[in-house]
Amino acid sequence: MESIYFVGVDVGTGSARAAIVSSNGKLINMATCPIKTFNPRPNFFEQSSDDIWSAVCNVVKTVTKDVPEEKIKGIGFDATCSLVALDEHGRPVTVSPTGNDEQNVILWMDHRAEAESAFINSTKDEMLRYVGGKISLEMETPKMLWMKKNMPTSWLRAKMLFDLPDFLTWRATRSQSRSLCSLVCKWNYKAGPDGNNGWNAEFFNKIGLSDLSEDNWRKIGTHVKPPGDPVALGLTAEAANELGLSPKTPVGTSIIDAHAGGLGMIGCSVPGVPNNFSSRLSLICGTSTCHMAISDKEITVDGVWGPYYSVMIPRFWLSEGGQSATGKLLDHIINSHPATASIMHQLTGLPHRHIQQYLSDLLISLAKKNSHQDVAFLTRNIHVWPDFHGNRSPLADVKLRGMVSGLSLSSDQEDLAVLYLATIQALAYGTRHIIEALTLSGHNIETVLICGGLSQNPLFVQTQADVVGLPVLIPHERESVLLGAAILGACAAGVFPSVQDAIREMGGTANLIAPNALSKRYHQQKYEVFKKMVQDQKTYASAMDHVLV
Repeated sequence: MESIYFVGVDVGTGSARAAIVSSNGKLINMATCPIKTFNPRPNFFEQSSDDIWSAVCNVVKTVTKDVPEEKIKGIGFDATCSLVALDEHGRPVTVSPTGNDEQNVILWMDHRAEAESAFINSTKDEMLRYVGGKISLEMETPKMLWMKKNMPTSWLRAKMLFDLPDFLTWRATRSQSRSLCSLVCKWNYKAGPDGNNGWNAEFFNKIGLSDLSEDNWRKIGTHVKPPGDPVALGLTAEAANELGLSPKTPVGTSIIDAHAGGLGMIGCSVPGVPNNFSSRLSLICGTSTCHMAISDKEITVDGVWGPYYSVMIPRFWLSEGGQSATGKLLDHIINSHPATASIMHQLTGLPHRHIQQYLSDLLISLAKKNSHQDVAFLTRNIHVWPDFHGNRSPLADVKLRGMVSGLSLSSDQEDLAVLYLATIQALAYGTRHIIEALTLSGHNIETVLICGGLSQNPLFVQTQADVVGLPVLIPHERESVLLGAAILGACAAGVFPSVQDAIREMGGTANLIAPNALSKRYHQQKYEVFKKMVQDQKTYASAMDHVLV
């Protein structure tokens, strides 16, 4: 068979990436380009759609420059679930208190819409059942309501509001179609197996966004397509020139970045391990982590987003848990510790040795020094609650904050290493907390899959396996998100009979990490402390609610 390739594009929080991927799921080449983020006020995070598209063009041109255009059969896009505002001509409309039109994207992690999300939740509308009972301020509906209330001129100027993945397919094809994935997961669009899909006018009228229905939903989309469906006639001549590809190259309907990771990872195989999509929990790890479980049945889980129908894999329901800060939390713990400067000085001239590897090696030495059979036992007296940026799942409480118990006056490298380990353990206890909620509601999780930066951290991966007591699979193809985006391009090109076939053909193989039974009782006891910590925090908050300031 002639070699053919697909382009996968991933726009994350801090960069745009692209990869050339073969029809059997092998990544051939990859490029990265940073994108700008603006932080005009606390909890306000903004980007520029022009800057993002420029970065996308840069990375696509870079990865495709040595591949004949005729061998590239399709392109797929994924991105963060960020809100993009454009006028009727497709020009940026400011969403920023600075008034700068360049700043026309409200980033996913922006928390300006806290009051709006609280108001929407107070309605207790039936639509909230599909977001775990509570809408998140990171979703687009609260952000639209914030924009209408606080920036009415921008609200009126904005004739097109896109989720960032849909902006990318619009920019590539000029089609205003929207992805079922983005709309169902982040915009309160209703979809189900009965085919009775659409916007719920009663819900939007109730929360103060009636002008969306009065405009026949044109601002937020009337033509909705499942991920991987071809968009329009493919690349426009303008976009093809900017990307260095052929006009009419098929473009797949887009997907949210975490869901692309799930798409690229869920089909990976290991001999002897059942490849049953609905018994797998996919962790897509980056700045934050998404926990994705699918089922052929509609399962509602309190505090977990969904169930969402056909948003990742056709005819499957998706439950989406998550942690708002994981990679970012580990960076924060390290960067804010006094011992970090001395470690970084020691690592000068060792560009391939990361500080997290240094800390892992130090923990092994400490365990030997203290005659521990497992490094996990080093954290007996230090406990962390990891929600420094609020709890996404399963408590769905944005007001929760991080906690550390067991601090001393020590600030040396050993102190940092143990605190780092306790934080990794806390993140794993968070995964266990989510699995318990999923299981209680009817999911059957037998295997955990991990992709993203933290999947390359052996300590993080082993700790996840040990804490949840399940085997963990790490795909050999490390870039599952880019692979997922490329799968969308393959589906748009019609290379495979179905999305499921594309997933299995391109999903590749994985390494298996088994749980270590040695630390099972230890982690069980630490997990009980973990759950007690959040109850204590709520007790403190309740006590202080009665104090007037």
